[in-house]
Amino acid sequence: MYKSVIRPILFCMPPEAMHHFVVTILKIAGIIPGGKWFLRKCFTVKHPVLEREVFGMKFPNPVGLAAGFDKNAQLYNELSCFGFGFIEVGTITPKAQMGNPKPRIFRLVQDSAVINRMGFNNNGVEKAVENLKKHIHKKYSPIIGGNLGKNTLTPNENAPADYLSLFRRLYDYVDYFVINVSCPNVANLNKIQGESLKAIIDGVVDFRKGQGQYRPILLKISPDLNTEQIDDAIRIMKECNLDGIVATNTTTSREGLVTDNQTVKNIGNGGLSGKPLTKRAVEIVRYVHEKTEGQYPIIGVGGIMTEDDAVAMLNAGASLIQVYTGFIYEGPMFVKNICLRLIREAATKKKSNE
Repeated sequence: MYKSVIRPILFCMPPEAMHHFVVTILKIAGIIPGGKWFLRKCFTVKHPVLEREVFGMKFPNPVGLAAGFDKNAQLYNELSCFGFGFIEVGTITPKAQMGNPKPRIFRLVQDSAVINRMGFNNNGVEKAVENLKKHIHKKYSPIIGGNLGKNTLTPNENAPADYLSLFRRLYDYVDYFVINVSCPNVANLNKIQGESLKAIIDGVVDFRKGQGQYRPILLKISPDLNTEQIDDAIRIMKECNLDGIVATNTTTSREGLVTDNQTVKNIGNGGLSGKPLTKRAVEIVRYVHEKTEGQYPIIGVGGIMTEDDAVAMLNAGASLIQVYTGFIYEGPMFVKNICLRLIREAATKKKSNE
């Protein structure tokens, strides 16, 4: 029903207008008595084989929502009702910012893809903290990750201060952190490498040492990195005592698209997500897993558009996975269907071993 009726109606709206419409519907569903209970009943699957112990935390299942949907940490409780094992909020910046000029999201329906150049639009860290305070000690609150980015107007040489201020302010309110220096939609952000990146990481790791509660810190990498650059990211992760890698962000590549070249050219710059990213994201996850000998957790994200894609990403070495574009194209049953597939896979494996 979603693909045949609901999605065509939603896709008649401009992408950003559709997002705001869905946000409004979710807020209303959260306010209606019994609304969250009903959503959980429809879309949530619980089973012991789905549970994952990662970063010292128990995830109810390995399927999370990637950063970008809940930028201001205002919908994590409602979104968790759709079966997600964890929610990553943000990207959050120290100060509120509008992001890039509109239009800044574009669908490539023939490619089951999206191009976005949002530019870290969000209401700033204080608003995020205000929203996150509401989830403390609540029964159904999900595991929450915080995706951190610098303000667009902050020069790269001052980026460490932005990331540290975010880390300090959010430390008591999220369960893990992602250092995002790989988004292609913020000017010069992906040029933060080497000593600049090390300065960012050293600052947050040093702060963590003095805290009573340990929060995992992960580095999010681009699918556009070559092998040498991926090796550098792995080296930095090890040297700086990070806890894992998120692979991958969106891509600037436009190779192999079905959408006609002129349409793509007219859209212009932006990060591509969805089906065209599937193969590359899985390749990078497999490479990182093999290079680290499986000793570091990986959150696999990028191009997970089907249940098969989810299984492939986990088989490639991902400890956890995240979806976003797949959730848009496949609808509210997507996470449940992935979880049911994982349960069937586990049952088949058990039977073959008996």
